[in-house]
Amino acid sequence: QMSREQQLMLLDIQGLEFAAYDLALYLDTHPNDPVALYRHKSVTDQLRKLRYIYEAQYGIMSVMGNETGDVWRYANGPWPWD
Repeated sequence: QMSREQQLMLLDIQGLEFAAYDLALYLDTHPNDPVALYRHKSVTDQLRKLRYIYEAQYGIMSVMGNETGDVWRYANGPWPWD
């Protein structure tokens, strides 16, 4: 069972991921929009930091995560449905 704090952090990560993808799609058709470029950089920076904090506390989120130990925690941690 995930703690309330972990659930809220995951929701924040999902929101930032959505915003990053949405801005990336916009930038595909408006590549020279400085405001969108700034927002995309800001969102992806926030996302990177929050993922780092999440993975340090709860384990890596995907096989592309930031593994820092001597053990592959991705397969050993609880699965989302556990």
